[in-house]
Amino acid sequence: MNGQYTAEDVQAQIKPLSKNGFLRFFQRIYRWWLGVWYGFCDKHEKLSKWIYKLFFFIVFSMGVTIWQFLIMAIVPEFLPKTEAVGWPMVPIAAAGGRNFIIFGDEQGWATFICFEIAVFTAQCINFPLQRNITYRSHGNPYFQAMWYFIGWVLVSIATNALWGVCNAFLLHWGSPDIVNGLLKTILTGGVSLVIFFFIFMVIFPDNDKMAKKARAKYEKLVAANASAEQVEAAKSRAEEWEKKALLSNTEREFAKAKTQASVKAMMYNVAVASEGKAKTEEEKSASRAKQEKYLNEVYAAIDVKKEKEEAYNAARADGDAADGEDAAEVADEPAAENNNSGNNAENKE
Repeated sequence: MNGQYTAEDVQAQIKPLSKNGFLRFFQRIYRWWLGVWYGFCDKHEKLSKWIYKLFFFIVFSMGVTIWQFLIMAIVPEFLPKTEAVGWPMVPIAAAGGRNFIIFGDEQGWATFICFEIAVFTAQCINFPLQRNITYRSHGNPYFQAMWYFIGWVLVSIATNALWGVCNAFLLHWGSPDIVNGLLKTILTGGVSLVIFFFIFMVIFPDNDKMAKKARAKYEKLVAANASAEQVEAAKSRAEEWEKKALLSNTEREFAKAKTQASVKAMMYNVAVASEGKAKTEEEKSASRAKQEKYLNEVYAAIDVKKEKEEAYNAARADGDAADGEDAAEVADEPAAENNNSGNNAENKE
């Protein structure tokens, strides 16, 4: 194995650190943490998946909530305050006659539109982050975006209804605008967190679980001597989910292998540097032993990285080929059949 790789191959596993000392410090911590994290993933596969998803789900959700607050805290200051407008405009006696409004605002359309823009742009940021990083989804993005939009509409209606009551009392009590904006952001963020968590479970399903369920359904239909059409449809469905699961898993494993190869290479470099700082022959000997150990680990990590990269590229090529075949089949069908196949494609998602 030692003759297979050169010193350049070992150093190539490490991405160059920033020349900025401040950034370089945090890069080193981050790389160390990745090594610890992937070691934990190897020992606790199921638990690590849940921790990963919950962490990024909360971080991204809170991040866009901060974005909403900044817009609501800054932009309304430059907007004109007008009379209450909107629907259903129901006066609340306990709030001094202030109106309960769902679509609109006690301070005019400008404030309401500003809030909706804040929420909408936040979700435009949140959706790609959750899809590509938190859930690593390879599903139909148009189908997922459609359901995400529906979720945003539900969130908007729910939060606007709750805020319609809260806002009436806050204005009646003379609460400062900055406080109102903060409370509105917290309310919106909390409701969004709950609603979108369940929406994500639907539009970003666990590919492994869906593949197992689809395969079990196919085998059940075969055992029950179902019609050839039902069996073929179930088989196609199972194969589709299995390809998605394979792509997600190989992508995750390749990312992990790259990080581990980088960490091992850095450990080797540390051992090399320690030899230069050693004062006694005993310390130098111990350092050389560590170098040999870490070097062998780097070689093994590079082998794993290549293996995972090949598996990921094969899975991706298989998925691209399948998409190309589907597109060719649709192109060859009559116009009426194209419409049906398009509907079926949507239903599959």
